Amino acid sequence: MVAVVARSWRPYAAPAAFLAAVTLAVVGIRAFWPHQAAKVEHAQRHHAKAPSGPHYYRVRAGDTLAAIAVKTHIPIARLRRLNPAVQPTALFIGQRLRLR
Repeated sequence: MVAVVARSWRPYAAPAAFLAAVTLAVVGIRAFWPHQAAKVEHAQRHHAKAPSGPHYYRVRAGDTLAAIAVKTHIPIARLRRLNPAVQPTALFIGQRLRLR
């Protein structure tokens, strides 16, 4: 037969209250924190001077021309215009594509 021992909840009350207070404090701080960091990063990204000269993308396994266009935010038509010798259906791993 198994004996059931009843334990008091009181030894657990103080640690539980402490963890609840810390959790609420962290959630309260984080509610304001990421928005400011995102605004600063957004401002830095959009006000930075664009570097001149050509940029290249190195093809990775599984890449397609459409996937590269999405990753680099460059339309497929522009990628094809900048890389006339590239066959969209025959990309090779390690191949460099001009982006600018």
